[in-house]
Amino acid sequence: MSSKPRTPAAVHPAEPRQRRAHNSVALKIDVTIPARVSAISPLVETVMTAVRSHAKAKELEIETALREALANAIRHGCSDDPTKYVQCSVVFEDSRSVLIVVSDPGPGFNSSQLADPTDGEHLYENHGRGIYLINHLMDEVQFKRGGAEIHMRSRF
Repeated sequence: MSSKPRTPAAVHPAEPRQRRAHNSVALKIDVTIPARVSAISPLVETVMTAVRSHAKAKELEIETALREALANAIRHGCSDDPTKYVQCSVVFEDSRSVLIVVSDPGPGFNSSQLADPTDGEHLYENHGRGIYLINHLMDEVQFKRGGAEIHMRSRF
């Protein structure tokens, strides 16, 4: 299997693929963006349009977790290399939950080795709060592919 990232054919943040699916999926959005910080907001706005119609009560939590996950993927997983890509899949389920998966081509990380940002020696650092926030804002968080993929679920 090649480790070369898939490049998007015609998928851009402003033009996500949206599909109505059968069974328990109400809506699915798949987007691939270049690893540029400037690509985060257009993608988040696209997702938040759907969130506002499906999960308005959790809007702030979902937006913050999504922004943090995308920023981490770009900064750490792609090393801020705009020739690399971040993939995002958002699934609104009929069971009144949303599953967001963000994946990057990086080597991943061990989430159990992250410093606690509320610990005294880390309290005043200007980084290291993203995963902490995600874990507190979302109902379920799992890391897959050695930490190169995050699965975040919010129930509403």
